[in-house]
Amino acid sequence: MATTDSSAAAFRKLVKSPLQFRLFMLAKLPMAYLAGLRIIAVSVDGAAVTIPYKYINKNPFNSIYFACLSMAAELSTGVLCMMHVYKSTPAVSMLVTHMEADFTKKAVGLITFTCSDGQQINEAIKHTKATGEGVTVVATSTGVDEAGDKVAEFRFTWSLKAKTN
Repeated sequence: MATTDSSAAAFRKLVKSPLQFRLFMLAKLPMAYLAGLRIIAVSVDGAAVTIPYKYINKNPFNSIYFACLSMAAELSTGVLCMMHVYKSTPAVSMLVTHMEADFTKKAVGLITFTCSDGQQINEAIKHTKATGEGVTVVATSTGVDEAGDKVAEFRFTWSLKAKTN
């Protein structure tokens, strides 16, 4: 079964609650919390995550450290996976198995990573639920600066598998 409208809506409500999501990040993703990641949009089709340039995120070249950029990019893809498996029956495990990145411009200021692969992720989840076989899906996240210039593009390979009882 695909993501139900009610489970997707319930997940989006949790993510959009500043207090609940910050507590989740503090407990489960403490570096994302410290880095200042924010989910600014999430729908069944896509998600957007921001990361600010600040002292804890910087590298010696006065830009955002690439690992911090990858954390924000991964969250923009991972939140889509999480939404589509939220309260799923059967439960679906998810794991990043590969990552590629291209950096095109120095990342300073507020960087926004956007992933528009929600439907592709949902189809992969439907497939693993129907067959019980593990599947992979490649989700792309593009980061742009405040001027709209592309600073990086990440491709994350997610492994998804329906759990058996």
